[in-house]
Amino acid sequence: MIQDEKLTIETQIKEKIEKLEAEIITLKDLTQPISPDCAIGRVSRMDAINNKSVNEAALRKKQVQLSALKETLKNIDNPDFGKCIKCGSTIPLGRIMIMPESKKCVRCASR
Repeated sequence: MIQDEKLTIETQIKEKIEKLEAEIITLKDLTQPISPDCAIGRVSRMDAINNKSVNEAALRKKQVQLSALKETLKNIDNPDFGKCIKCGSTIPLGRIMIMPESKKCVRCASR
Protein backbone atom coordinates (compact mmCIF):
# COMPACT_ATOMS: atom_id res chain seq x y z
CA MET A 1 0.00 0.00 0.00
CA ILE A 2 1.44 3.38 -0.97
CA GLN A 3 1.92 6.20 1.52
CA ASP A 4 -0.75 8.46 -0.09
CA GLU A 5 -3.36 5.74 0.34
CA LYS A 6 -2.38 5.25 3.98
CA LEU A 7 -2.62 8.98 4.60
CA THR A 8 -6.08 9.09 3.04
CA ILE A 9 -7.19 6.10 5.11
CA GLU A 10 -5.71 7.60 8.28
CA THR A 11 -7.59 10.87 7.68
CA GLN A 12 -10.82 8.98 7.09
CA ILE A 13 -10.35 6.89 10.24
CA LYS A 14 -9.77 10.02 12.32
CA GLU A 15 -12.95 11.58 10.90
CA LYS A 16 -14.94 8.41 11.67
CA ILE A 17 -13.55 8.31 15.21
CA GLU A 18 -14.55 11.93 15.77
CA LYS A 19 -18.06 11.27 14.44
CA LEU A 20 -18.47 8.10 16.52
CA GLU A 21 -17.35 9.86 19.69
CA ALA A 22 -20.03 12.52 19.14
CA GLU A 23 -22.68 9.85 18.45
CA ILE A 24 -21.65 7.95 21.59
CA ILE A 25 -22.13 11.06 23.71
CA THR A 26 -25.61 11.52 22.27
CA LEU A 27 -26.51 7.86 22.81
CA LYS A 28 -25.27 7.97 26.40
CA ASP A 29 -27.71 10.81 27.03
CA LEU A 30 -30.51 8.77 25.46
CA THR A 31 -29.78 5.73 27.62
CA GLN A 32 -30.23 7.40 30.98
CA PRO A 33 -32.58 5.58 33.38
CA ILE A 34 -36.30 6.31 32.99
CA SER A 35 -37.64 7.67 36.24
CA PRO A 36 -40.75 5.83 37.51
CA ASP A 37 -42.20 9.05 38.83
CA CYS A 38 -41.98 10.66 35.41
CA ALA A 39 -45.30 12.28 34.52
CA ILE A 40 -45.95 10.19 31.41
CA GLY A 41 -48.58 7.57 30.86
CA ARG A 42 -47.97 3.86 31.21
CA VAL A 43 -47.89 3.24 27.45
CA SER A 44 -45.58 6.21 26.89
CA ARG A 45 -43.28 4.95 29.65
CA MET A 46 -43.16 1.49 28.04
CA ASP A 47 -42.31 3.14 24.73
CA ALA A 48 -39.55 5.16 26.42
CA ILE A 49 -38.13 1.98 27.98
CA ASN A 50 -38.19 0.25 24.59
CA ASN A 51 -36.42 3.20 22.95
CA LYS A 52 -33.82 3.12 25.72
CA SER A 53 -33.11 -0.55 24.94
CA VAL A 54 -32.70 0.21 21.23
CA ASN A 55 -30.35 3.08 22.03
CA GLU A 56 -28.32 0.88 24.41
CA ALA A 57 -27.80 -1.67 21.63
CA ALA A 58 -26.75 1.10 19.23
CA LEU A 59 -24.38 2.47 21.87
CA ARG A 60 -22.68 -0.92 22.36
CA LYS A 61 -22.27 -1.33 18.59
CA LYS A 62 -20.75 2.14 18.21
CA GLN A 63 -18.36 1.53 21.13
CA VAL A 64 -17.14 -1.71 19.54
CA GLN A 65 -16.67 0.07 16.20
CA LEU A 66 -14.80 2.93 17.89
CA SER A 67 -12.48 0.49 19.61
CA ALA A 68 -11.80 -1.30 16.32
CA LEU A 69 -11.07 1.98 14.53
CA LYS A 70 -8.64 3.09 17.23
CA GLU A 71 -6.87 -0.27 17.00
CA THR A 72 -6.71 0.07 13.21
CA LEU A 73 -5.25 3.56 13.52
CA LYS A 74 -2.50 2.20 15.78
CA ASN A 75 -1.66 -0.53 13.24
CA ILE A 76 -1.79 1.57 10.05
CA ASP A 77 2.02 1.62 9.74
CA ASN A 78 2.27 -2.15 10.21
CA PRO A 79 3.61 -3.78 7.02
CA ASP A 80 0.70 -6.24 7.10
CA PHE A 81 -1.91 -3.48 7.16
CA GLY A 82 -4.34 -3.96 4.28
CA LYS A 83 -3.70 -7.70 4.02
CA CYS A 84 -6.31 -10.33 4.85
CA ILE A 85 -5.52 -12.09 8.12
CA LYS A 86 -6.97 -15.33 6.77
CA CYS A 87 -5.63 -15.72 3.22
CA GLY A 88 -2.93 -13.02 3.12
CA SER A 89 -4.18 -11.35 -0.04
CA THR A 90 -4.44 -7.58 -0.33
CA ILE A 91 -7.76 -6.14 0.79
CA PRO A 92 -9.12 -3.86 -1.95
CA LEU A 93 -8.74 -0.15 -1.21
CA GLY A 94 -12.48 0.39 -1.65
CA ARG A 95 -13.24 -2.04 1.17
CA ILE A 96 -10.68 -0.41 3.44
CA MET A 97 -12.15 3.03 2.69
CA ILE A 98 -15.65 1.84 3.61
CA MET A 99 -14.66 -0.36 6.55
CA PRO A 100 -11.13 0.55 7.66
CA GLU A 101 -11.46 -1.79 10.64
CA SER A 102 -11.97 -4.85 8.41
CA LYS A 103 -9.17 -7.38 8.69
CA LYS A 104 -10.45 -9.82 6.09
CA CYS A 105 -11.05 -9.61 2.35
CA VAL A 106 -14.64 -9.92 1.15
CA ARG A 107 -14.22 -13.58 0.20
CA CYS A 108 -12.84 -14.63 3.59
CA ALA A 109 -15.31 -12.44 5.53
CA SER A 110 -18.27 -14.10 3.80
CA ARG A 111 -17.14 -17.64 4.66
